[in-house]
Amino acid sequence: MARHMNPGSSTNKTIDAIDRKRERERRYLLKRSREMAPELAILLVQRLMDQHIIETNSVQAVKEVMERQLERLSELDEFDMQYKISPIRNLVPDPNLVSLYLTQYITEDLIDHDNIQDVFGDDLAIYNAVDSILSRIRLQ
Repeated sequence: MARHMNPGSSTNKTIDAIDRKRERERRYLLKRSREMAPELAILLVQRLMDQHIIETNSVQAVKEVMERQLERLSELDEFDMQYKISPIRNLVPDPNLVSLYLTQYITEDLIDHDNIQDVFGDDLAIYNAVDSILSRIRLQ
């Protein structure tokens, strides 16, 4: 007797596999961003300054702020993370979660920091600068 295939279950398996892969990548990114926070913060601030996205009077203070953000990402609740990135969630097709979070942090919070004189560029330009550094820790 022929076996009946339920196409819905194969679709569900595919969706579940994609969800598992995204969750694994999310955990990996958060772990690596915490482990590599000092190194990434230096590179990130340098890239933001090289591309004239931020203007600051204290590079060290901005580096410390970015390092703190990278370290505390893994401690955030899923709700807090999603709430923060919700305005720019659809900015790019396959976004890096950490890059989205830091982009939103720069546009909403870092701009009010005492040592930041100004932030230039739109969300996409900031995301591209941030992601050019953080894509190094993304799963291959």
